[in-house]
Amino acid sequence: MSPTPSKPVTIMDVASAAKVSKSTVSLVLQGSDLIRDETAERVRAAATRLGYVYNRRAAELRRKSSKTIGVVINDLMNPFFAEVLVGLERRLVDAGFVVLMAHTGESLERQDNVLRTMREQHAAGIALCPALGTSPSLAATVRSWGIPLVVMVRSLGSGQFDYAGSDNRLGVRLAVEHLIAAGHRRIGFLGGRTGPVLEQRLRGYKTALAAARIPFDASLVRYADATRDGGYEAARALLDLQPPVAAAVSYNDLTALGALSALGERGLRAGVDFALVGFDNVLDAARSNPPLTTIDIRPSEVGEHAAAILLERIEEPEHPRRQYLAEPKLIVRQSG
Repeated sequence: MSPTPSKPVTIMDVASAAKVSKSTVSLVLQGSDLIRDETAERVRAAATRLGYVYNRRAAELRRKSSKTIGVVINDLMNPFFAEVLVGLERRLVDAGFVVLMAHTGESLERQDNVLRTMREQHAAGIALCPALGTSPSLAATVRSWGIPLVVMVRSLGSGQFDYAGSDNRLGVRLAVEHLIAAGHRRIGFLGGRTGPVLEQRLRGYKTALAAARIPFDASLVRYADATRDGGYEAARALLDLQPPVAAAVSYNDLTALGALSALGERGLRAGVDFALVGFDNVLDAARSNPPLTTIDIRPSEVGEHAAAILLERIEEPEHPRRQYLAEPKLIVRQSG
């Protein structure tokens, strides 16, 4: 005669054995830090003794969420975003979440597709660096899905969404003031084509010029993709101007690294013949030739703060809007 099948151990059995409530057992098994260590240890011991196996996927389906965080990055070819991702992922993994990362390559269609997929996967939250041209209404759309959202690096306007980025206006102002203090009057701006970050950084550029009573010259602003190739082309165009230009602020470090190539092609050396300042302070900036003067906004910290804001939103859905702006700092190296 075959043995009678044993009755499955339930969460109620564990709660009874540990002399706690069902909700306390659930929180302990989910890894919550809201339960005292002594109580949590008693629950885990009871679960082990009874042979209880926590079905995480079933719990996720019941609450229509998961331990997965969707992270949408617009340009992983830029080391800045890779550094943001490192800080973000480190904080989320430490909190017990799994990161599902998607790269949009600035494609709005791809961004829509990956966001829909993350919704279908019941993501517990989404961290988004929007593709260029993203509608400001996207934040409200994601919020209507019931998914916590933090927007990173590029703002979506004045909506009621959580945000982590940097003070772009102040950063570029510091860079231009540095060049003015070195005696430069004709100062170029290299890179960027459109979007809120470009608008903010150009505002800082114009503010610094106005404070020094230097007239704004639109010909000194060379729009280009925020890439090495874009920086190379923008710098070449700037160097063709007359009278000559001998200083520039770049939209980002990647643009500045491209500009270094253009200078070398003309037989010019940054820091000697031409003063060049970047923005972001990616790891490569300190190892360029020559090392790049730049504005430091600590990319990995931006990622960490974005993760912290998102985790807080998950825990407290009705909390007022949160925002983090990295305070920029001028790092003077040999390029300018």
